[in-house]
Amino acid sequence: MRTLSQTFRSIKRPISNPKLSKCSSSSPKKSELKPKSESSSWCVYLILSTNHPIKTYVGVTTNFPRRLKEHNGDLKGGAKASRAGRPWICACIVCGFTNRSEACVFESKWKALSRRVPRKKQNDDSSKQSESEDPSRPLLQHRQAALNRVKTSLDCTNLEINWHLDPI
Repeated sequence: MRTLSQTFRSIKRPISNPKLSKCSSSSPKKSELKPKSESSSWCVYLILSTNHPIKTYVGVTTNFPRRLKEHNGDLKGGAKASRAGRPWICACIVCGFTNRSEACVFESKWKALSRRVPRKKQNDDSSKQSESEDPSRPLLQHRQAALNRVKTSLDCTNLEINWHLDPI
């Protein structure tokens, strides 16, 4: 018995690979459907918008410089959610994940805990003044607090966390 793709050459068979898991940051690209070499390492990143309103974005990739160019519109791709904040800069990169699934679990946990961690209210004038000087500081502190909670709930001994912007 012939399949549709054998009868009609224009119909492509879907590529099914149970080892690939979906991440919230983007759908798999053709290059990600091919098996990766052992040398490629997955990372989770936090980027910060530089245009008003200041916001953050957490994602997963094996090639952060390329991914940042996608977010900034220099290359085709990037997440729809990151279009409004262009240009974006790197705030933090967490490296050392052995596979995409492991990185996606970490990313998902970081995002979920970022939603659950209560944000500190700005009460006194000095804190309002410092926020007006650097509106990104409370966002970065909020993401850092969530990241610290992720570190207590997952085994992060093999991970390298590099902050490029000082949240404190």
